[in-house]
Amino acid sequence: MLQFDRNLLRKYDVRGPRYTSYPTAPQFSEEFGALEYAQVAAQVGKKEAPLSLYVHIPFCNTICFYCGCNKVITANYKRAESYLDFLEIEMEMQAKWFGGREVTQLHFGGGTPTYLNEADLRRVMGDLRKHFRLSDAPEREFSIEIDPRTVTDEKLAVLKELGFNRMSLGVQDFDPEVQQAVNRIQSVEQTQAVLTTGRKLGFRSTNVDLIYGLPKQTVESFAQTLDTVIAMRPERLAVYSYAHMPQLFKTQKQINEADLPDSEEKLQLLELTIDAFTEAGYEYIGMDHFALPEDELAIALKEGTLQRNFQGYSTYAELDMLALGVSAIGYLDTTYAQHTRDIFAYQEALGEGRLPVMRGFTLTEEDKLRRRVIQDIMCQGVLDFAQIEAEFGIKVGEYFAAELENVTELVADGLILLGTDQLKVTPKGRLFLRNIAMVFDEYITVAGPERYSRAI
Repeated sequence: MLQFDRNLLRKYDVRGPRYTSYPTAPQFSEEFGALEYAQVAAQVGKKEAPLSLYVHIPFCNTICFYCGCNKVITANYKRAESYLDFLEIEMEMQAKWFGGREVTQLHFGGGTPTYLNEADLRRVMGDLRKHFRLSDAPEREFSIEIDPRTVTDEKLAVLKELGFNRMSLGVQDFDPEVQQAVNRIQSVEQTQAVLTTGRKLGFRSTNVDLIYGLPKQTVESFAQTLDTVIAMRPERLAVYSYAHMPQLFKTQKQINEADLPDSEEKLQLLELTIDAFTEAGYEYIGMDHFALPEDELAIALKEGTLQRNFQGYSTYAELDMLALGVSAIGYLDTTYAQHTRDIFAYQEALGEGRLPVMRGFTLTEEDKLRRRVIQDIMCQGVLDFAQIEAEFGIKVGEYFAAELENVTELVADGLILLGTDQLKVTPKGRLFLRNIAMVFDEYITVAGPERYSRAI
């Protein structure tokens, strides 16, 4: 059972990575470019294992002030049509390596993927099917991020027809004052209508995104939002802590800092969220995620098969992830690669026949070891020394002597149990996975804390 300790949350509320990758993005280097990527892709493409595919659609009609995603705010739809021309060029270039591997996991992110009209959604999926082997198996996981303000029943029916079987709905907060403060006006009725129609159409899983710590948010107002969402009964929930970093995300400068809840209020909002969802029957998966007990995420947590990647927690065993589109980040074998964040540079590169790779990283043997350790902590909450020793040919107690010495305070505070054969996260420690993982991150002091959000 998850345990909430407010004093410990105050103590460990430091900045740190979310560990959707290791090493994390600040370590990516521009010395890794299109040539290095092509060399890796030529080898990885020969594998017979299934493939995960991420497609970035950067466009939005309006700006949400809290957003830190790479997006293009425009009412000029022709920009999206032009972008899709270049997206297909990239598909064709990547397909020469990856076209033979079956895609069992597909995710459309943004931006707002449902910014695209029905014809262009058909176009993108048609282009993907032309160049890649998209699975039609019932167990495939094809998901799309949806802004309920941008879809109709007809568009949802098209998405189902195209093969999507999961949807993720952005909500953040239903309170009118909060919505006004972050420039995202979205009714309960709009959101419920998407959920109702999606279920009728046969979408097998729905996720709802919320954010705590937004301007004008109070315990009382957020409690109403939580009650409303619980009544909708989505299979999964993601509740993120708002990270106010206007030095990195310019749109956040439009938020009045005086309207933000203070640190004590944020702790109250977090406690409220955990209590509300666990009492409603949701299981805490880790970090910001909750799921109903019968959902695949909850089952993967119980069975020890939970994974973590750039989309957060996943049920799939670790797959190579091919990324398409501006700013997209992929993972191939032991290599990370990110496309340029500038849409004009992305289109210019492809127009000249070049892959738009901006930076990347190739893991060393040391990175692979630490990545495995951090993944086990973040996903299983247990570091089994014998498994690590067998896989990497080390003695954990000797190799990580300094790190195991540094967890003394975590042990004293009851966040982990440290034995001779394992390190185990306690129920009290499950809210501190980032802090525990940071002990084994050899880059954490190099990147600088200002690069990361706060851990709580």
